[in-house]
Amino acid sequence: MCARSAAAVVAAALTLLIPDLSSAQPSAVPNLMFSGGWAGFVDDGRIDHGAFGGGLEWVLTPRIAIGPEILSMIGPDDDRDLFVLGVARIGVLPLGSKVAPFVTLGGGSMTHSDTFYGGQSYSSTEGAFIAGGGVRINASPRVFIAPELTLGWEPHMRASVTVGIRLR
Repeated sequence: MCARSAAAVVAAALTLLIPDLSSAQPSAVPNLMFSGGWAGFVDDGRIDHGAFGGGLEWVLTPRIAIGPEILSMIGPDDDRDLFVLGVARIGVLPLGSKVAPFVTLGGGSMTHSDTFYGGQSYSSTEGAFIAGGGVRINASPRVFIAPELTLGWEPHMRASVTVGIRLR
């Protein structure tokens, strides 16, 4: 993406978000979130993983929520991946709406570990990011369910469902 296109995307996002920022009253109490699903890493072929995790989320404005997430992916044999991310979810509609589509952006680190032939262990850590989106379905005033699709680096795709609990 060229600099001019990136600037246009940022300007469009700010135009949508500035009205929310003027009424921003961040909640001191976070939402508690648990997620589970499937991830597929792209290598010579797709390597399927189970994915589960959790995190906290602070609602900054009616359309913006941020927080840390830890995500573990369990692949075949000893293939393990641990993501530690800072994630932002930006609602197309206010996140408190009955049904609220959202965009997900996140960055942090990924640690991969595996055991190879002969019992040799290997581990590495590198930067990671995710981008995608989903829809938040507010099942009650305190509980939401959010199916989500993301793509990320190390190259993978993930389909998951998050259950969130509002602690306030």
